[in-house]
Amino acid sequence: MGRADAGPGRAVLPGPLRGWLGAVAGLAALAVAVLGARYGGAGGPGRVDVRVRGLLGDTGASWRELAEAADFLGEPAGAAGLVAVGVLGCLVARRPRAAVLLVGGAGMSVAATTLLKPVVGRTIHGGYLAFPSGHTAFLTAFALAVALVVSGRLGLGRTAGLSLVLAAGVTGGAVMGWAQIVLDAHYPTDVLGGWCTAFAVVPAVALSIDHLADSRAPQRK
Repeated sequence: MGRADAGPGRAVLPGPLRGWLGAVAGLAALAVAVLGARYGGAGGPGRVDVRVRGLLGDTGASWRELAEAADFLGEPAGAAGLVAVGVLGCLVARRPRAAVLLVGGAGMSVAATTLLKPVVGRTIHGGYLAFPSGHTAFLTAFALAVALVVSGRLGLGRTAGLSLVLAAGVTGGAVMGWAQIVLDAHYPTDVLGGWCTAFAVVPAVALSIDHLADSRAPQRK
């Protein structure tokens, strides 16, 4: 007996990756909790933040323009446009689960950061809630979702699929995280918190989508 939609590329969390990404998600959630406890109620940078910011040094106008362009992808208009393009591509390819993952993964990651900010209570610039970074969580989540879809679509094995997903998540988080630090919108540890939030949320959302879709699919006899 099988599911009608259980063919190759249908699941948004490929079987070979479930155990490994589950472990990654657990570690990421733990990291968010530890960082939140460490910087809860703080109103300034920690020792790690100062060191990381110092390593980046001063940035020129051209770099700031690039950072602003990356930052726009995390703003409502930019994020909506990016997700809309991704969803359209999924629907054209007849991958409705993938479309749901792009929306749900990114949306739930940002929602998680929004809920965590008042709980942690870390502030920047005199009162703006900072931890974890929602911009970083969004682009990391979007990159993870796209990589999961590609991995499943191509039928990649555990090693290749996991490498692709992790590389995509790291790259997405690094790009947006760098922009947030350069623009002085977040402390580096806020960025790390946003990155880990996406790694904790997206695999859980993907697994939920697969379970829900499979439970509703007609069975073959």
